[in-house]
Amino acid sequence: MLSLNDKIEKYKKVGQRYIKKLHKLGIYTIYDLLFYFPHRYEDFSDIIPIAKVGLNQKVTILGEIVEIINRKTFKKRMNITEAIIQDKSGSIRAIWFNQPYLIRTLKKKKRIAVSGKTTLSEYGLTLSNPYYELLPNYEFSSDNYESFLVSKLKHTARLVPIYHETYGLSSRYLRYLIYPIIPLADKIPDFLPSEIKKKYNLMDLSFAIKEIHFPKSLGSMEKARTRLSFDELFLINLNVLKQKYELLKEKSFSIPFNQNLIKNFVENLPFKLTDSQKIAAWEIFQDMQKIKPMNRLLNGDVGSGKTMVAILASLLVCKTGYQTAFMAPTEVLAKQHFLTLKKFLKGQNLNIGLITGSTQKLIGKKTFQIMQISKERFKKMVNEGKIDLVVGTHTLIQDNLSFPKLALVIVDEQHRFGVEQRAKLIIGNIEKQTNDKLKRINKEAKRTIPHLLSMSATPIPRTLALTVYGDLDISILKEIPTGKRKVITKIIPPEKRNYAYNLIRKQAKLKKQAFVICPRIETKDEKLGIRKKTGWEDVKAVKEEYEKLKDEFPEFKIAMLHGKMKPKEKEKIMKDFSLNKINILVSTSVIEVGIDIPNATVIVIESAERFGLAQLHQFRGRVGRSKHKSYCLLFTNSSSSKTYRRLKALLTSKNGFELAEKDLQIRGPGELTGKRQWGIPDLTMASLNDLELIQKTKEAAKKTIEQNLWNPVLVEKMKSFEKKIHLE
Repeated sequence: MLSLNDKIEKYKKVGQRYIKKLHKLGIYTIYDLLFYFPHRYEDFSDIIPIAKVGLNQKVTILGEIVEIINRKTFKKRMNITEAIIQDKSGSIRAIWFNQPYLIRTLKKKKRIAVSGKTTLSEYGLTLSNPYYELLPNYEFSSDNYESFLVSKLKHTARLVPIYHETYGLSSRYLRYLIYPIIPLADKIPDFLPSEIKKKYNLMDLSFAIKEIHFPKSLGSMEKARTRLSFDELFLINLNVLKQKYELLKEKSFSIPFNQNLIKNFVENLPFKLTDSQKIAAWEIFQDMQKIKPMNRLLNGDVGSGKTMVAILASLLVCKTGYQTAFMAPTEVLAKQHFLTLKKFLKGQNLNIGLITGSTQKLIGKKTFQIMQISKERFKKMVNEGKIDLVVGTHTLIQDNLSFPKLALVIVDEQHRFGVEQRAKLIIGNIEKQTNDKLKRINKEAKRTIPHLLSMSATPIPRTLALTVYGDLDISILKEIPTGKRKVITKIIPPEKRNYAYNLIRKQAKLKKQAFVICPRIETKDEKLGIRKKTGWEDVKAVKEEYEKLKDEFPEFKIAMLHGKMKPKEKEKIMKDFSLNKINILVSTSVIEVGIDIPNATVIVIESAERFGLAQLHQFRGRVGRSKHKSYCLLFTNSSSSKTYRRLKALLTSKNGFELAEKDLQIRGPGELTGKRQWGIPDLTMASLNDLELIQKTKEAAKKTIEQNLWNPVLVEKMKSFEKKIHLE
């Protein structure tokens, strides 16, 4: 007898060759299989006599096979299986392509249910590649025959579930596996508090699981979808609300607002701050004055000036006598921030440090020159509180790097850190200190955590902000600083590739530079056969494109950049590109975030349909960073109308926030946020468009915490949920 925790290998219906394919879908146990929900349904519940079947009608017919043969077409030598199906009212032809094995199952005189859409062929009305299922031995004439069918059939005559598939593993096979284990849903304990279920009129969990897979009706399916969507959104909201409440119990440093300092700094900038920047900075200053830790997201479009707002916050903290840690996701971006800080903080009497996996540098407050120093000296200076502002990658949270006076953590590009990770940055080292004032600050640091400012250039749609960023206060930069030119964006068909090459050549001759972006590093792959089946054979790769462009542009210097290269190699290429020693850089998405090359005027994005709109918008932000006219050229081999609609949105949207909303509508939140990373079922991701449901789950999460509605099952569910989902 199977149990929910049994591995899928124990299920006798699972053939050995399907185990790896199920694993690829994230199905390892019987429980996983039950929670692998359909992403859509085919409605074949309309059962009608053959005589009443019309053209282009989606129907189910019940009848008997009176004839079945296999034949091959003359021209293409394609295998065709033809069957004549008859009921009391008439007969109809059904054909299946390249499935000759069907003749071994669908034999003459067998009773069959066939579901599909009718077309017109030379033989009259035909069902082409219909779903099929042999009928159980039951009298056709029985009054309750159709209701009996709905309870017994899984592939026809009902709302038929369609699952996300992988090569060699079909929805039909998944239905074959799931249908027999549906009764096990009764063994899954319901974690939702009864008060919550009653208030929001939600069905029991076990019944919802049964109905989501094999619903009795559209209404029942929708109720099941609502219940299961509610569950995941409720857990997300409960998780973020729990974090928020826990953070409110903590204490942070109160950083008084120094009006003269900020006013003098802003007045000496070579540009004017936008209204959005001023508002965001003021919100941050107000947060940091409180003794409760700030937890704020600074969300702004590409080029909206987030870094300058972060500099203002850093300046205030450092001039108050505390430290700031500025974390970036890549070495390239960390070094860029380091140079930006050097540019704007000269004369502020601050020591600014940079630490990455490959280098440690220091800008001394006296000379304000960059010095290369040893790792030991760097760590010693940080540990003694002598470096005011430290920029780095994840090396900042090493166990042996202590910040005795850390009051602000700035995290660039959505790398959010929880209380424990922030606490890891505050390792008091009182014994090593001799200064009385420093000792006092360290004692305070032992019982405080720093303020947190997260920055993201990926605009967040409102519904996502309410859920996955629910524990954060949000400041939005919607304005773009004056003087920034709009990038000319075009969708280029493959046959007009020469237009792009001529533009690159023209710009390169004017000493301008170009990016060429590809989704993959290389096309060579052990699973090439599988990839061909899924359309990957047309996807451009960096290594192949680099070789191709070297032949196309022999007169120019071309380089490539991708994530598998060594840090020093990547650093040299980016340095040469920034110094205009490289004309064309062929790269993967590693250049997506924050790379600042003002001289770059063209970006060509190959296989653009493989990227999300927000990501394409980020790529486009790599050009147009100076007064020069700039171009973003999108290539795609896809003929899909959905692809064209998505890419056209990039041409018509006024800003990234509008684009994010369109991406949410067109692609759905699953692709927008990366459902593999999140581990959230499709139906839940789809519900992130449902503002009303989100509000209900937020209310329910708040009620659960404030009224202490926790039950043992919910406690365990939250523990497993927190392991599965990473809200960062």
